[in-house]
Amino acid sequence: QVQLVESGGGLVQAGDSLNLSCAASGRTFNSYTMGWFRQVLQKEREFVAGISYSAGRTYYADSVKGRFTISRDNAKNTVYLQMNSLKPEDTAVYYCAGQRGFSGYTATRKYDYWGQGTQVTVSS
Repeated sequence: QVQLVESGGGLVQAGDSLNLSCAASGRTFNSYTMGWFRQVLQKEREFVAGISYSAGRTYYADSVKGRFTISRDNAKNTVYLQMNSLKPEDTAVYYCAGQRGFSGYTATRKYDYWGQGTQVTVSS
């Protein structure tokens, strides 16, 4: 079993930056594909960014490409999401997710473990 705990959310102004962290328990973190998703009330959870278990590959939603960067430190069992040039439309609850092996980055059903989420609010 893997537990994921996100942190780093908050209230910022448009144009600011935030760095989200997701700490994972368990000894097999380095074999998991990791992803970040976000969700606004009454909307489906949407893919934001994904990273391979070795950190050799990353993948982004078009809406965040060039502004967000996903990274991981397997020695610390942590995955990060650096968010720059934030926009009001980035406001959401951000979730970290883990997937055993790899079967695609973007579909929520492909992920086996989820964190509780951290709120990000961007004011205009």
